[in-house]
Amino acid sequence: MEAKQMRLFSGTSNPSLAEGMAKHLRRSLGKIEITRFPDGEIFVKIGEHVRGKDIFICQSVCHNPNEYLMELLIMIDAARRASAERITAVMPFFGYARQDRKDQPSVPITAKLVANLLVAAGADRVLSMDFHAQQIQGFFDIPVDHLYAAPVIVKYLKKKRLKKLIVVSPDPGGLKMAVAYAKMLGAGLAIVAKQRRGPTQVEAIHLVGDVAGSDAVMVDDLTTTAGTLCEAARLLKEHGARNIYAAVSHAAIVPMGIERLRKSPIKELVVTDSVPLRMTSDFPIVVLSVADLLGEAIARIHNNRSVTSLFRA
Repeated sequence: MEAKQMRLFSGTSNPSLAEGMAKHLRRSLGKIEITRFPDGEIFVKIGEHVRGKDIFICQSVCHNPNEYLMELLIMIDAARRASAERITAVMPFFGYARQDRKDQPSVPITAKLVANLLVAAGADRVLSMDFHAQQIQGFFDIPVDHLYAAPVIVKYLKKKRLKKLIVVSPDPGGLKMAVAYAKMLGAGLAIVAKQRRGPTQVEAIHLVGDVAGSDAVMVDDLTTTAGTLCEAARLLKEHGARNIYAAVSHAAIVPMGIERLRKSPIKELVVTDSVPLRMTSDFPIVVLSVADLLGEAIARIHNNRSVTSLFRA
């Protein structure tokens, strides 16, 4: 497949990240018109020839997930009806991933519904990063390339030269991610047990591991209200942690989260640009770009090469 047959298009949720990916690929973004009718309906028109081409459509389903998900589905449908050879949905952040199971009666598994919608729209494969739950890959009957932000974040953390470093999972569900970070950083490991009292209320109740005198880095895939991170940080401080940092793949942060971070013992929040930050704050937030990581993955998928080496820091 010749390189000229690949085209990258962007939705409106995260155009700066898509621009970075296009720069890595040394090409311009594809021409596409995305507008709204007066009643809010989305209109999409691809502004160039895509018949027989390998199409990648970038969209993070965040901030306004219903709008951006529908926009993505319509873009995929437009490419399919324009006879694209293959369509890959590039979703740096996969929205609705927290609804991945029935944990109470009469609730949906919305992550599976989103997977079904993508396939029904015409997606041939999916490229994403740090799913909230690994089993989401199994919701698809099409190929899924699942990347990790860890290599990008670890490279930054190594430059900080933290002392007596310990990696902390702020909840038991993130243990596998914390183990991976600990191995890459050559650090110790600790786990915080939590109890969720509501959608925005979390209580950290127990710490497993010794953090006294350590620089602690909490790692997680997603934060919005920062409740889990801030409660875990409070517990770490009570147990003698020296400096506390947080590293999160997707920061769909809301004003409540910023306010909590200001009042917390967390010294710095490290995030990626998989979700664009839409507010300014005096709290120190470091944004690392995953454009090169995703761009390289696109190049390898297009050329039918392995993406496994991209998992390493």
